[in-house]
Amino acid sequence: MEERRKVKILVTGAGGFVGKNLLCRLKNSGYANVVAFDLDTPKEVLDSAVRDCGFVFHLAGVNRPKDAAEFMEGNYGFTTELLGKLAGAGNKAPVLITSSIQAALDNPYGKSKKAAEDYIFEYGKKTGAKVLVYRLPNVFGKWCRPNYNSAIATFCHNIARGEPIRINDPNTDMHVVYIDDLLDALMEALAGRETVEDGFCVVPVTHRAKLGYIADTIRSFKASRDNLEVPYTKPGSLETKLYSTYLSYLPEAEFSYPLKMHIDARGSFTEFLRTPERGQVSVNITKSGVTKGNHWHDSKNEKFLVVSGKASIKFKKFGSDDVFEYIVSSDKLEVVDIPTGYAHNITNIGSGDLVTVMWANEAFSPEKPDTYAENV
Repeated sequence: MEERRKVKILVTGAGGFVGKNLLCRLKNSGYANVVAFDLDTPKEVLDSAVRDCGFVFHLAGVNRPKDAAEFMEGNYGFTTELLGKLAGAGNKAPVLITSSIQAALDNPYGKSKKAAEDYIFEYGKKTGAKVLVYRLPNVFGKWCRPNYNSAIATFCHNIARGEPIRINDPNTDMHVVYIDDLLDALMEALAGRETVEDGFCVVPVTHRAKLGYIADTIRSFKASRDNLEVPYTKPGSLETKLYSTYLSYLPEAEFSYPLKMHIDARGSFTEFLRTPERGQVSVNITKSGVTKGNHWHDSKNEKFLVVSGKASIKFKKFGSDDVFEYIVSSDKLEVVDIPTGYAHNITNIGSGDLVTVMWANEAFSPEKPDTYAENV
């Protein structure tokens, strides 16, 4: 394992979206001998690296030129130049190239990618070097340039800033891959464990969705600051990856957002998060000597966690006069369950403010509060 991490790795297109992310992944994975090459890198760096590199990530390419002729020059031309330098140095290091699913299409970009694919496959046959060609769908994630060639990057950037987005056909089918899933696949390829289908390397985890659904999902992330609904974040889901991407596009002056505090002489109550399936989380601040609660619920259940101060939490089962008490404080964090059918209250028995995190299994609804007054 350690010997493998000593190999010299050449990364072309290192300043691009995928390149920047890959350089970070390589560094975090312990690969220290990495040569980053981009448009502004002196060619001497490339000439030196091709002599003794042990693996090549060829990510460089052109996708939005001023002149369509630049597609062939940037995608096919530089690929032939790079492979020619490797061949000239007698270096048979594995070469991984990121192509595009558009290589199957009859357009200038697709043709240039297909030409580069054909050339590298032929290079592999002639030299015996291992070649790995990834035909990628649309890649999204942090650091992707908005208003360029990624709809998701543009949606995230514009929606986060309250700017309009344009959708010609919401029913357009999108095939996308998240940057971290792509990096996982590239790192597997570096270790010799690439996934191959019909001669091409593939990323095992990709997603398909309608363009309109993607836009609506990203809009919901912005709305969640007002309605406090937690986005759907099932591990591995498209929605989770879109949310992580969206957050990376927030303006730096807008990482924080205010909550509506319900303040009175007793303290305050502030809802923090809510979900349709998992209830809500709130923060309750209680002044010294003040008692809150004195009610019970039919079905709603709660959990109390005192995070600052000292509290007395009392219970009385409905129909009974027996009262029992829990004394809790931030000196020893512990959760107190609030079962249904028990009247309950919480009293600040400390000298400062009492801060309690409260979870309820259902978000509060004025139409069905399920809360009945009863002194403990």
